[in-house]
Amino acid sequence: MIYIIISICCSVAVSILLKLAKRYHIDVYQAITWNYSIAIILTWIFLRPHLQNLGDAPIFTYSLLGLLLPALFVVLAISVRLSGIVRTDIAQRLSLFIPIIAAFLMFGELLTPLKIIGIVLGFTAIICTIPWQQKDERKPAQANAWIYLLIVFAGIGLIDVLLKQIAAFKAVSYNTSLFIVFVLAFVFSLAGLLFQVFTGRMRFSWPHIFIGWVLGVANFGNILFYLKAHKALATQPATVFSAMNIGVIVAGALIGLIIFKEKLSLLNKAGIVIAIVAIIVMAKS
Repeated sequence: MIYIIISICCSVAVSILLKLAKRYHIDVYQAITWNYSIAIILTWIFLRPHLQNLGDAPIFTYSLLGLLLPALFVVLAISVRLSGIVRTDIAQRLSLFIPIIAAFLMFGELLTPLKIIGIVLGFTAIICTIPWQQKDERKPAQANAWIYLLIVFAGIGLIDVLLKQIAAFKAVSYNTSLFIVFVLAFVFSLAGLLFQVFTGRMRFSWPHIFIGWVLGVANFGNILFYLKAHKALATQPATVFSAMNIGVIVAGALIGLIIFKEKLSLLNKAGIVIAIVAIIVMAKS
């Protein structure tokens, strides 16, 4: 579980940085693009990927992940603009359904009574921590906004499943897989950045590179230890999926409460307690 805890901390750090970026008017797309460049460097220095004998590598999975990782950030931004923060947050949290189902249908995990209890508690916690009474910052969602919410829901769930697949792939080490995914994500996002700069839709700014590098350190840790967790708990993907998502919710709520002075309802607080219990149950399963 130590890998999951570290991954959760890194994930929350990413969320904090993105929230601060919005507050200080940092261009999130530029920061996201440059975050992959430092992630590539860190992977090369610390993980020493081997780029030989990649004939059996799951290139399609790598390419899909490389495209989805930066693209989903763009979709998230559009979804927040059209549907608001609250609805987008709900779509992200409910995406846990997808990897949980995949754990039992695709990865052959056994469904035990203790795991069922942990999963039920986990989804209960997610429902309780959703800010149901919070008013959205925008008026009712626009006509086609549901499309972006659906993409957020499906995209985050699919990324979780794809990361599990490359972690389980034996012919190529996860160090190498991680490096290739970061390279592809940087290439795709840089292409999008250059297109926007040359068409006048975006103005290049040097400070965003530094912000992106800080973000990249946290993002690198998040994905690295998430993959390590899947390696360490190879026969329990549902435990990793659930503990990771629930842990992020708990940590994010506590950070929001303590640092950003966000208000939590009694139901939200109950959800945090239930989430902690769910993580303990799944750790024992």
